[in-house]
Amino acid sequence: MIAAGHAGELGASVILLEKNDRLGIKLLITGKGRCNITNAEEDLKKLVNAYGKNGKFLYPALNNFSNKDVVNFFESRGIKTDVERGNRVFPQSGNAKDVLDCLKQYLKEGGVKIEFKCPVEKIILKNGRNIEKIILKNGRNIVADKYLIATGGKSYPGTGSTGDAYEWLRKIGHNVIEPKPALTPIVVREDFVKKLEGLSLKNVEVSLWEKRKIISYFGEALFTHNGLSGPVILNLSKAINGIKKQDLKIKIDFKPALDYAALDKRIQRDFEEQKNKHYKNSLDKLLPKKLIPIIIELSEIEKNKKVNEIKKIERKKILKLLKEFTLHVKGLAGFDKAIVTSGGVGLKEVDPKTMKSKIIDNLYFSGEILDIDGPTGGYNLQAAWSTGYLAGENSSRV
Repeated sequence: MIAAGHAGELGASVILLEKNDRLGIKLLITGKGRCNITNAEEDLKKLVNAYGKNGKFLYPALNNFSNKDVVNFFESRGIKTDVERGNRVFPQSGNAKDVLDCLKQYLKEGGVKIEFKCPVEKIILKNGRNIEKIILKNGRNIVADKYLIATGGKSYPGTGSTGDAYEWLRKIGHNVIEPKPALTPIVVREDFVKKLEGLSLKNVEVSLWEKRKIISYFGEALFTHNGLSGPVILNLSKAINGIKKQDLKIKIDFKPALDYAALDKRIQRDFEEQKNKHYKNSLDKLLPKKLIPIIIELSEIEKNKKVNEIKKIERKKILKLLKEFTLHVKGLAGFDKAIVTSGGVGLKEVDPKTMKSKIIDNLYFSGEILDIDGPTGGYNLQAAWSTGYLAGENSSRV
C-alpha cells in the first residue's frame, strides 16, 4: 500500500493486485490490533543493528523514509501518535483500522486502481532479464512497465501470507533464503507448563542457554499450553532460529531486580514472618498463585513442612528456582503463530538504494518478501514502510 500510494503520488499509473477481498488484513492484527507503526529509536545505527546481520541493507531506505518520516506521514494525515515503553509508537486511538483507513485514502489520492481477489499464477519473462507479463489464476494477463512484489512472507497464512511469491521468484532466477517462522512462541519439553497456561509475567528476565548464556531479554512473558509467548519470548525465538544446537534451555529470573544474596535475605525475612505456616502457604508474597504449586513440586520440599523447619540447603533450592527457572526448548511454533518470516529474497540480488532486482531489470521488492526481519516493537512495519516508499519512488521513474 505504501509503495503503490507513493508511486501514484509521484504520477505513475498504478494497479495494486490484492489476493484477498479487502486490503490490510494482516495490518489490522499487528500490535494486538493497535498497530505498532514504528519504533522511535533516534540513533540510526542502533535502529539498523536491531535487524541483525542484514540490517545494513536498510540504511538507504531508512535515510530516505525514516521512523520520524513515518510518524510525520501519519500525523500529517490526522493520526496522532504516542510513544510507549520500548520506544514503540502507536496511534493514540489504539486502533489499527485508523492506520488502514489512512493508507486507503493515500491510495485514492494517488489514483491507484485496486483489484481484489487477484492471486497471481506465474510470472512470464522476455529475453531473460525483463518481466513481460504476470498471469493471474483466473487466466488474465497483467502487463506493465515495472513490477513490484510486496507479498510478504508465510506468517499468519490465514491473512493471505502463504509464501506464494517464493516459487514465482525461484522460477525466474532469484535465490530465496529458506523461509522460517520468526517472532513466534517457543514450545518446551516440560508438561507442567499446561498448568501455567495463561499466566502472565511482568518484569522478568528470560535468557537462552546452551553451555553458557547466549542472549537475554527483560520484560513480559506469558505461559501457553505448551510453552511460552509474549514480547521477550518472541525476540528470543529469533535467536533460536539461527542456532543449530539441540540442547537449548530457557531460564527465567522471576526477581531480576534482586541478586542472589538480596533475594535470599528476602526469603529468610518472609519465612521468619511466617515461621509457623506450612511451606505451601508461605510463598504468596513472592510468586503468582498459579506458579506456587509448580515451585513447591520442583523444590522437592514437603509442602506441609513448617517453614521454620526448612533447612538452608532447601532454601537455596527455592532461591535457584526463582532466579533460574529452567525449561528445555523443544522447538518453535509454526508459521500460523509467527509474527514475521525470516528468510526470503536474498539481499545480494537487490539494490538497497532502489529496491530494484539485480536479476530482473523491471522488478522491485519491498517488505517481508526480503530476507530481513527485526524484533518486536515496530521494527518490521518500519522496514515495510521504508522499503515500500523507496521501491514506490524508484519504480515510478521513467
